[in-house]
Amino acid sequence: MKATIWHNPNCGTSRKTLAILEERDGVEVEVVEYLKHPPTADRLAQLYADAGMTPAEGLRLRGTDAEERGLPDADDATVLAAMAAEPILIERPLVETDKGVRLCRPQEKVEEIL
Repeated sequence: MKATIWHNPNCGTSRKTLAILEERDGVEVEVVEYLKHPPTADRLAQLYADAGMTPAEGLRLRGTDAEERGLPDADDATVLAAMAAEPILIERPLVETDKGVRLCRPQEKVEEIL
């Protein structure tokens, strides 16, 4: 099974999720450091749709100015455009496998798609 993780190496939850993936037999892990290689707005829209969540639910509030900018109440297109332009606004880690996508907070949520 292939698993892609949108990862921030400075985030403890992201590191713990990556460790779960790497320790699992039969999982081929692709690591995307999304701060260096941000997904497009269209790719984010697809990830959130596959996860069954709205873009606003994937918005990182802690350590960002998202609330001051009104992003939690903005329409999907505005949120996605902001995330694509400033990937620090993307809550992490997102993990995608052939079984689905999860925002892995807490990291054990990754088990749902393994």
